[in-house]
Amino acid sequence: MPEKPSVLFVCVHNAGRSQMAAAWLAHLAGDRVEVRSAGSNPGAEVNPAAVEAMREVGIDISAETPKILTVDAVRESDVCITMGCGDTCPVFPGKRYLDWRLEDPAGQGVEAVRPIRDEIKELVEGLIAEIAPERTA
Repeated sequence: MPEKPSVLFVCVHNAGRSQMAAAWLAHLAGDRVEVRSAGSNPGAEVNPAAVEAMREVGIDISAETPKILTVDAVRESDVCITMGCGDTCPVFPGKRYLDWRLEDPAGQGVEAVRPIRDEIKELVEGLIAEIAPERTA
């Protein structure tokens, strides 16, 4: 893994799971990791329930917008994490691919999104420990 690994989170609409995962990784790892997110079929806006669920833990994703998945985004990432987008993510040799099976928050209220948010946080914490642990002096 490079000194500053790059992680790409991919879900279908880039409006819920991948947005929350990217926000958690940026929040918890700071500048130790480069973070991207994208969708195979991006939605018009980030899921309002995901925005509210993240706001509850002090993370503001209200200014984020869904982005289209590009071959370049995959090529430039060390780790690609898919979340329910099937085989739409291009595969390049030398990349690490993970598939996080998470419930889709689309169309659900904040009560249903909270457990998904918390599960994503746990997965992100495990990822950070693996690819970008804090260095001690």
